[in-house]
Amino acid sequence: MNNSYTYADIAKMIDHSLLSPALTITELEAGCALAVRYDVASVCIMPYYLSRCAALLAGSTVQPSTTVGFPHGGHHTSIKLAEAEQAIKDGATELDIVINISQARSGNWSYVAREIQELTDRCHASGARIKVIFENAFHDEAAKIRLCEICGEAGADWVKTSTGYAATGATKEDLRLMRKHSPAHVQIKAAGGVRDLDILLEVKEIGVSRVGATRTAAILDECQRRLGVAGYP
Repeated sequence: MNNSYTYADIAKMIDHSLLSPALTITELEAGCALAVRYDVASVCIMPYYLSRCAALLAGSTVQPSTTVGFPHGGHHTSIKLAEAEQAIKDGATELDIVINISQARSGNWSYVAREIQELTDRCHASGARIKVIFENAFHDEAAKIRLCEICGEAGADWVKTSTGYAATGATKEDLRLMRKHSPAHVQIKAAGGVRDLDILLEVKEIGVSRVGATRTAAILDECQRRLGVAGYP
């Protein structure tokens, strides 16, 4: 694979993930500083620390983001909407929202579509963007395709493979399926399993525009090494 990319191309694919419930405040602060240092796309942080994250990222090109209905998606729609509103109030410009997995597995597509539409509309009304998490480990191919169609109809900004808390994360097969069955205006985010630069480059070739990562520094240090660039971080 040739180096037909720049440092910015790779860094701006990464949502630096700070979602482990065991992370301390010191670790959350350090994670935000790391994201600014490496100039990634966003920090996806636990909701309670979002306002502080937004303050730490102010003046940078790194977006503050958080999760809604995370990780199991079983919250009532009204709770998800309240979570989204609080996140937007706290400074989120991007929201990673888990679908109601139970309703999808039950084939209640009208419920799933209505919830995704309401959340998408709420995000867009405030100028925020939405990433819809399927949690693919729990769905068959037909369900994944239907979810892609629903998200396209709703005008979602991204469809996302997983939370990172299920048995499997982003697989290349799923990413190809999602790219094939999503309209061009819907981007693809891979989460769970993108642990090094080679994997990131492979999913980029499939058409992925964002990845969730905890090994951000290692990925971007290797990117710099291969490109022979300096100045980051």
